[in-house]
Amino acid sequence: MTTLLYMHPSSLEHDTGLGHPEQAGRIRAISTRLEREERKGGLFGVERREPPRAERSALERVHSARYVDAILRSVPSQGHVRVDPDTIMSPGTGEAALRSAGGAVAAVDAILGGEARNAFCALRPPGHHAEPERSMGFCFFNNVAVGAMHAIAAHGLERVSIVDFDVHHGNGTEAAFLAEPRVQYCSTHQWPLYPGTGHRNERGVGNIVNRPLPAGTDSKTWREVVSEDILSAIDAFEPQLVMISAGFDAHAADPLAMLELHEDDFWWITRELIRLADKHGQGRVVSVLEGGYDLAALTASVWSHLEALRGL
Repeated sequence: MTTLLYMHPSSLEHDTGLGHPEQAGRIRAISTRLEREERKGGLFGVERREPPRAERSALERVHSARYVDAILRSVPSQGHVRVDPDTIMSPGTGEAALRSAGGAVAAVDAILGGEARNAFCALRPPGHHAEPERSMGFCFFNNVAVGAMHAIAAHGLERVSIVDFDVHHGNGTEAAFLAEPRVQYCSTHQWPLYPGTGHRNERGVGNIVNRPLPAGTDSKTWREVVSEDILSAIDAFEPQLVMISAGFDAHAADPLAMLELHEDDFWWITRELIRLADKHGQGRVVSVLEGGYDLAALTASVWSHLEALRGL
């Protein structure tokens, strides 16, 4: 089984400023771990690729033309621009955001084209908080949503499941698909916590499955919720493609939240999602990086996720 890995130098050029949790060091830490594993011969089955810039037509399936223009016009020529208290632009942000969304699109094309079974996009900025008309929560373009709509519009898919295990609810992804029955959005997340969305009663057109969890939720409880509510919902939906918003900030070591997961939990859910993708969608899985802010926990979790994608 080949796993495609999308990375790009532009992810390092999106500068969020000193002390910001969503910083270039996240990608540096992942790259360092991957280089170490590669020297040991541990990256067999992984093919690295560079993502293209997302085309406007792909972005505008989720975001309005007015919004896309506003984001790209706001990129400063020097210094920083604060879009909201948490979301910061630098001169490198536009390129990084286009490549991050473009990675999701390219991965969908490659997987649906039969070039590999699955893919992981280790790119930033993340995307799941970006709403159709609003950037927030470190996000500018909603990468996973752009990829899902590309699968539908360009490849004719009728059922795409997005699974979001980031500790924060993906309000932007939910907003994009509230009235879109071809896309299922399933999320586990800490509650109460930023951004304040993700109630169980937010169901869209029957395609939204939110399972908010209290601070302190451990692996055992989380796996029970995933098994009983998330995996069963995906199985019933019978997706032709599974996409993952792979946020690793539900790890017990993460500084931004208080769930108590560990890297083996991310291996477990990835394998479960692959099992369902094998059952319903020819094994096709596309994963995109979201959160994860403790660098040691992030790199360990990403490695577990990659091992699961490779069938290890």
